[in-house]
Amino acid sequence: MRRLLVATALLAALTAGPPLWAQPGSSGSGAPSGSSSHPGGTNILVVGIDSRAGLSKAEIDRLHVGGKGCNCTDVMMLVHLSADARRASVVSIPRDSYTEYATTGQPRRLGKINGAFALGGGPLTVRTVEQATGLHVDHYLQTDFSGFETTVNRLGGATVCTDKPMSDFNSGLELAPGTHHLDGRVALRYVRARHITPFSGDLGRVRRQQRLVGEMLSRLTAQKALADPAAAARTAHTLLQSVTTDENTGLGDLVRIGLALGRLSAGQTEFMTVPISDFDHRVPGVGSTLVWDKDRSEALWAALRADRPFTGDPRIRPPGGVPVSQPPSTLQVRVDEAEVAAALRRNGFLVQDVAVPQGTPPRTGPTVITHDPLYERPVLTLAAALPGAVLRSVPGHGATFDVSVGATARTVVTVTHDRSSVEGAPVTGDHLACDYLMNTPSAR
Repeated sequence: MRRLLVATALLAALTAGPPLWAQPGSSGSGAPSGSSSHPGGTNILVVGIDSRAGLSKAEIDRLHVGGKGCNCTDVMMLVHLSADARRASVVSIPRDSYTEYATTGQPRRLGKINGAFALGGGPLTVRTVEQATGLHVDHYLQTDFSGFETTVNRLGGATVCTDKPMSDFNSGLELAPGTHHLDGRVALRYVRARHITPFSGDLGRVRRQQRLVGEMLSRLTAQKALADPAAAARTAHTLLQSVTTDENTGLGDLVRIGLALGRLSAGQTEFMTVPISDFDHRVPGVGSTLVWDKDRSEALWAALRADRPFTGDPRIRPPGGVPVSQPPSTLQVRVDEAEVAAALRRNGFLVQDVAVPQGTPPRTGPTVITHDPLYERPVLTLAAALPGAVLRSVPGHGATFDVSVGATARTVVTVTHDRSSVEGAPVTGDHLACDYLMNTPSAR
């Protein structure tokens, strides 16, 4: 199932926290039942399955989910509720992460993490995540396309926002700039979309899922849907009608975790994606995979094992410089001022000095970066090195970027290529909210 499935499942986990494979006698990891009083906090693994089983042709067309399923996990999120119930940490695990499957009495086998489900369902998925992260999974939650749509509708819809048009033919998404309140069908398209510039692909889609989940959790909290046991029980009952849980999961567990989550402000939730060091690690028979950044991902899992927040942890962020999604060495730049040109060259950009005719009056405005709209994503790397510079889009300008240095925004800062920290950096939930997104240019 597409990323959207996870968004639904994650929403369910955050608002109700149903545990799976965690009760005595269950078929999963065999862990004892978790709660907000768990000594090291509570970990909930949320997955969405890429399957169209049970959907009619009409439903597939209505939901715009054509294509062939793989019976694998298309989305994974690990939710950690701190032992004191004062923080919820959400980590997105990309489906193409290259890892070793947890097996018993079988030859060692490696592949994409989403393949664990096809090999051994939820139990093997849980054990594989535990092996990869060193974290004990207390609860497991699973959903599908129709479950996502139903959940969003029953919880009153979802609010999303964008400062630019969003269009994705594959998912069927079409959104104009502004704030929109979506029903479940359109919300499904939003969380599945992966062909949206400048942040396309899995990481961009995962960040949009995180935004939707954070907004829905904030709205449920504001509407007091988790404010007391009765309200939390109603919300949990709503979710249980469209989300699959283990047979040993009790309503009391859902209410207890839901009550804890209902007390959290957006600033007490945090979101990130596992740091990646290689976005195209080729493996014969497996294809293109993602390799986790060894040191930073281990620092992330260590923080959660110790029941600490990951936001603000310097070990998880890239060393030095402002993170950018494109290597500076791939950008051709023309600069009309020697000092700025030299600084950009030291940063790794391919810089060509442009002589300015004698007698040309100095610019009085800010530095301007002229670019072709086809290069909307790469230009953000150059803009990060020149904070405050104005972007000027000119169709047909070509692949070279022109920098006209002005009186302001002429300081060059160090950048470092780290796509994970551009599209999946650790942030608190308030930094994913519409109010922040629409009023903070650097967050877009």
